[in-house]
Formats: sequence, structure tokens, C-alpha cells
Amino acid sequence: MKNPSLQTALIPADSGVLALGFSGTLGNIDAYISAVNRLPMLTHDEEISLAQKLRENNDLAAAQKLVLSHLRLVVSIARGYLGYGLPHADLIQEGNIGLMKAVKRFDPDQGVRLVSYAMHWIKAEMHEYILKNWRLVKVATTKAQRKLFFNLRSHKIGLDAMTPAQVDDLAKTLNVKREEVIEMETRLTGRDIALEAPMDDDDDKFAPIAYLSSDMQEPTKVLEAQQYDRLQSEGLESALGKLDDRSRRIVESRWLANDDGSGATLHELAKEFGVSAERIRQIEAVALKKMKTSLVAYA
Repeated sequence: MKNPSLQTALIPADSGVLALGFSGTLGNIDAYISAVNRLPMLTHDEEISLAQKLRENNDLAAAQKLVLSHLRLVVSIARGYLGYGLPHADLIQEGNIGLMKAVKRFDPDQGVRLVSYAMHWIKAEMHEYILKNWRLVKVATTKAQRKLFFNLRSHKIGLDAMTPAQVDDLAKTLNVKREEVIEMETRLTGRDIALEAPMDDDDDKFAPIAYLSSDMQEPTKVLEAQQYDRLQSEGLESALGKLDDRSRRIVESRWLANDDGSGATLHELAKEFGVSAERIRQIEAVALKKMKTSLVAYA
């Protein structure tokens, strides 16, 4: 239990005055459950009387009686959530917090028994605790996801994945999208994986950090990418603008016509301009040299 003293804090210093017969330090969860199951239950008239005292006079002794008489309800509800693998004592403690919130807000004039009213508050606290602690990564955040989290396990048949028909039936029953059912089932059947390998693991190449990390976000890589983009746009256009029409035509036809580098041949351009292929090569070499000088400012 996270804080055993919280349970005993509910016990009045003089339990004889309240006729509860619940005293002493309960350090064992089984002893605690046995003790709360022996606490007397209140009649409807007693419950209304105590609730009125609490509301009208802020009578803390009345509040204690209301809380203590319903601790067995918390134990009973907590037992239904043991399948999530969380400590029973912690579930009970969270449920007790919900019970105390319910007692504080209970209105005896509504004609509803405290046991019915408190169930919502007890379950709400337990649900919040389970969602926060069941996994390192929170598996349910939206209202639909929370609803699925606490209903999916009970609707599944065996350990196999749900069939399309079962997915459709559950989505219709809970009034959620079938895609949300599939996503939640995937989350529940998965497990937490450490991002980095343990320190004593020599073979850490299979840890997620090895294949999820990207060096493209490193400052040097970002600057290189920015420079390359600038070179491709401003720099290249500026360098081409300093060439004469024939030189620009030759460079564009040879190197910029296709992305795969399969541009025009020297002989094709020689035929177009009525000169030899060697002359085209010379013009190209001079143009590229001139462009290289222009691109230095962008490198």
C-alpha cells in the first residue's frame, strides 16, 4: 500500500464513541479487509441523519461514520480491477479517496442511498489510477478510448485477436468507431519497450533508439540541408543567369533536362549548333567553370 497511514487516518481517536469497533494499526491488507468487513452498516435513517449533520454542521464525526460504513464497498469494487496487475491495496486507497469525495458531495434530500451515489466516485478514482499506472505510456486519453479500455477485455473471447464481426459488434455496443476498437486492441496487446538498451547489454543495435533516431535533426545536418536548398534554387539560377544563351542551353540540355542525368549528348548539341562535338565540350567546360565560381558564395 502506498501509504498505510491513510487508512488508519480514517479511524477516530475514540472509536468507542462511534461504536465502530475499528481501532489499531492495520499494516496488512488482509487484516484491513477483514476489519472493514466487520464494520456495522448504517440503516437508511441513520445515513440520512449523518448526512444532514455533515451538511448543516460540518460534523466530521458524522462524515467518518459514513465513510467507515462504506469501506467494504470500496474493497468489493477494487476486487473487480485486480486483473490489471496493480496492487490491491493501492486500488483500495484510490477508491477510498473517491468515497470521501462522494460523502462530501452527498445530498440526503435526493432520495438516493449513499452506496449508489458513491459507486461512481469510487470507480472514477480507480479508473484514473489504472490509466496512469497500467503502462509507462498512457494508453487511453479520449472518452472513447477510456470506455474501450475498461470494456474491451471483457468482450474478447480467448487470447486471439478480435474478428471483424466482433469488432463491429463492440463498436456498435459502445457507440464508437470500429477503427478505435482496432487501435485500442493493438495498444492493449502490445507492451512497453525501453527506448534505449540496458547498460549491461553489449548488443544494443536492436534497441528502438538505434533505428528510430534520425541525424537529420542535428544542427549541422539542418544547416547542410538549408544550404543545399539555397544552392539548388537561388545559387543555380544566379549562376545560369551569368552565362550566354548558347552556354546556358548546353548546360541545361546536358545536366538539367532530366533528373536521372540522361541529358543531350555532345553530338546532338553539335548538330543543333552546327559545330563539332569537341567545341561543344569546350563551351561546356568553360560554362561549368564559370558557374562553379558563382556558386562559391552559396556553398
